[in-house]
Amino acid sequence: MSKPKDSLNYTNKIVESDNFALQKRLLVGTPTLGLIRMEWAVARYGQVIPSNWSKVDMVQYLNSFIPMRYSVADAQNLIVAEAINRGYEWILFLEDDTIPPPDAFIRFNDYMRKGDIPVVSGLYFTRSDPAEPMVYRGRGNSYYTDWKLGDKVWVDGVPTGMLLVKTDLMKKVWDNSPEYTSNGMRARRVFHTPETTFFNEETGAQEVVVGTSDLDWCKRVIQEGYLKDYPAVANKKYPYLIDTNISCMHIDRNDGTQFPLEGIQEWCARRNMI
Repeated sequence: MSKPKDSLNYTNKIVESDNFALQKRLLVGTPTLGLIRMEWAVARYGQVIPSNWSKVDMVQYLNSFIPMRYSVADAQNLIVAEAINRGYEWILFLEDDTIPPPDAFIRFNDYMRKGDIPVVSGLYFTRSDPAEPMVYRGRGNSYYTDWKLGDKVWVDGVPTGMLLVKTDLMKKVWDNSPEYTSNGMRARRVFHTPETTFFNEETGAQEVVVGTSDLDWCKRVIQEGYLKDYPAVANKKYPYLIDTNISCMHIDRNDGTQFPLEGIQEWCARRNMI
């Protein structure tokens, strides 16, 4: 007798010992299309792990959870749901086209141990030539430049390519977000890709302007006052921290091109930012 089709699928279970329960410190979540570069795998799984450290990667053989074939916002929301439902203290979004430095976990661990800054990002560039750093103060005014490589920069907008967030902050946003179902999985719209439709009188066409889920989330967290319980950032105009020591390359999944093309050190050196 042939096996039922479902029995051919891989399954993933987390089993906790009664004597030594899993320390739910960090959930590393990766939205992915299922296609990654070898360079990403080497950077991701070659990370230096802090001593006596607890994390869970949502990959099958590493007890992992990686939403596939969802929109970016849907994948982010499912990762948030997993972190909240399982009681993780922190979420690290690490997208599958971000190449982190080998000491990224070491540096993030310092922020986790202190625990006073709820949102910390690595330095991340656009996948373009010339590449631009995603370091934002305000909207519509390009990227912020008054920093040097190695600085810790306060901003009001961060990408989710390499982003550490306290789960209790996400829970505050989660509790005030509408429920929805994506491909049979229930979540809440913590992250949302904004769209605006308008009639363009010059072209005579109905046009759509689409934003990004990460900057939309950053704006919402500030405007709805979710940072008021974190004294270190509550009164800051720019409450999110970018640690430029955690400098990440952005890779094209198809041909392996990495951005900025000249490398981060050279990019900063040419602009007297080093």
